Amino acid sequence: MGNKRNYNVELKDTSDHKYAYNFDFDIMHHYMFKSFSPYFKEGKLLELGSFKGDFTQRFTPLFDDITCVEASNEAILKAKGKINSNVTLINSTFEDVSLPSRYDNIIMTHVLEHIEDPVSVLKRVNNEWLSDTGRFFLVCPNANAPSRQIAVKMGLITHNTAVTPAEHEHGHQCTYTFDSLERDVKDAGLKVIKREGIFFKALANFQWDQLLKTDIISKEYLEGCYQLGHQYPDLCSSIFLMCEKGT
Repeated sequence: MGNKRNYNVELKDTSDHKYAYNFDFDIMHHYMFKSFSPYFKEGKLLELGSFKGDFTQRFTPLFDDITCVEASNEAILKAKGKINSNVTLINSTFEDVSLPSRYDNIIMTHVLEHIEDPVSVLKRVNNEWLSDTGRFFLVCPNANAPSRQIAVKMGLITHNTAVTPAEHEHGHQCTYTFDSLERDVKDAGLKVIKREGIFFKALANFQWDQLLKTDIISKEYLEGCYQLGHQYPDLCSSIFLMCEKGT
């Protein structure tokens, strides 16, 4: 990431777009964790891009040794007030950080699209941080999510993979599809062993936030959207690649 970037500013909500919505915290975090948990390895966990620690908290009951790397010092301060002593918080960029060991589980959710040179960071995951038998859990927003395709048809976005002005203010460098995400992962030397979509999504995040305040959406409906995502992975809110160490 460039030295001129202000990561604290990038995390702030704009006039028409939040950095993170209740939909992210209450729905997507739950289903990301559900997608990951059957494949966790025993041992150490590294979270690359921990924001304010909300997702990190879901891992603390399962892992005794957790390390988080986060570029925003303000986010680190918020995280310190939420998570317990078995978590080591490091305020650094991925390009500059020096980590003391290798990790059996590495988590990166909705972060890679913020990185200026994603392949170089993914190479560090493969060559320096992932243990020989470890797993890398990588999730990015999906350019082909129905909510985004609808926005294109409405004229709100020029094309599926566009980076909108609001996304640019939050530090987005690209918008991934399955093929472009897998391209970067393979270029870094990682081996893809699982591809999956997480949560079928036809509404924008702000629309979901409004619905979640009502009794219109049931737990059964949410689970149905998650299960339908397995059938139509390219029409999900997020795309998920599980990787192992490659040559």
